[in-house]
Amino acid sequence: MKKYVIMIVSAALFSLFTVSCPSPGGGGLKLNLWTWMSGSDVVDQTGSYGDIGVTDPANMPGARGDSTGWIDADGNLWLFGGGDYLGGEGKRNDLWVFDGSNWTWISGSSAKNQSGTYGALNTPAAANIPGARSQSISWIDDDDNLWLFGGGGYDSAGAYGDLNDLWRFDGVNWTWKDGGDLRDQGGDYGTLGVASPLDIPGARSGSVGWIDSFGNLWLFGGYGWDDNDGGASEGNLNDLWRADSIDTATPWWTWLKGSNSVDQAGVYGTQGQGAAANTPGARDNSTGWIDADDNLWLFGGRNGASWYNDLWKFDGTNWIWVSGSNAANQSGVYGTKGEADPANVPGARYCALGWIDSAGNLWLFGGSGFDSAGDTDELNDLWKFDGENWTWMSGSDVLYESGTYGTMGKGDEANVPGARCWSMAWTESGRILWLFGGEGYDSTGAAGLLNDLWKIQVR
Repeated sequence: MKKYVIMIVSAALFSLFTVSCPSPGGGGLKLNLWTWMSGSDVVDQTGSYGDIGVTDPANMPGARGDSTGWIDADGNLWLFGGGDYLGGEGKRNDLWVFDGSNWTWISGSSAKNQSGTYGALNTPAAANIPGARSQSISWIDDDDNLWLFGGGGYDSAGAYGDLNDLWRFDGVNWTWKDGGDLRDQGGDYGTLGVASPLDIPGARSGSVGWIDSFGNLWLFGGYGWDDNDGGASEGNLNDLWRADSIDTATPWWTWLKGSNSVDQAGVYGTQGQGAAANTPGARDNSTGWIDADDNLWLFGGRNGASWYNDLWKFDGTNWIWVSGSNAANQSGVYGTKGEADPANVPGARYCALGWIDSAGNLWLFGGSGFDSAGDTDELNDLWKFDGENWTWMSGSDVLYESGTYGTMGKGDEANVPGARCWSMAWTESGRILWLFGGEGYDSTGAAGLLNDLWKIQVR
């Protein structure tokens, strides 16, 4: 098998597609053209795997949503797992790399719903592989290792549920590092603010994760299981955790903010002002960013039928409600495309994509949510937040938009990905966004799962 070595671009987490850049407020960057790079312009395509470890122009991951991935220093895109319903509902644990021209299947199975093979804790082995899953978080450390945490998937017994297993991939082998090898584990919270090797978040999916400049992992919320004390309950979470020394044999988790019980309401306080009591409400499938000052940014998400468009910042001590509404299910206020306005705000949504550019602006794309008319479904709107105001940059202010693909490999002003959620994205040098798949609308207006790969650049 051909060996691929993962290399880091920066201290970045790509399950939610962040890069470390200057704090918001940069401005001045403009968009280049959307370019369709790979995959199909119609929905529900099956994968073409070829031989494991062998690059071939015919290779292509099948259509899917809720994957996770990362980008290496050579600009290779890595993709792991996700869910699809082609030929029956299922999850995947296949690992792929895209070198700018071709896809290569690296690890995992071409079949769905595979159990995890955990081996011994802290012991790499060729047979080890995380079980099939979706809605995980992942990141790269300073030693070029991939890390993967949790999600909804299959445990060592082949049972499906929420997971809290922590894995490392060194470019050759997977190592199970922490957490349970069985589904639906409750968390061990310990004492608020006190690190312990005995503490760990409960099993969950749809969380937000960030990596700071010190290499620490930050984890917020998701849908899963709360504190083991008194018996864990399942629901939406708003707990904030930090894992220090993530590359050691046993990471030390610290529960820092939020509740150790599910389905807690948010405490907003005064907009723009931090306070110890402030905290986002319990939710899953939010969008996150981290800036060069290690501030954590959080947008939207959902808790059942309540969808949010609130923007939060965590400054290391307190949560600050920055923008958006403290009420659920708000429509988008788009204004004029390309023009910032204090009244502009994206509609409430979940499963959107986010990244930070090299000038420190926050970018938000698509997801499932509310458009300008207050209707709900998949979106393809692209937004920029400059630290003060939102600007609608590209895409439509209404739902159900088809993709305009143009010619593969050629940018065009008319090109735009169709409305979608559950996509995967990577950022390269804070200026290039890569976008893969998800659930949404193709070039014909048909709805389904996608496996198209797009690129857009800010300059």
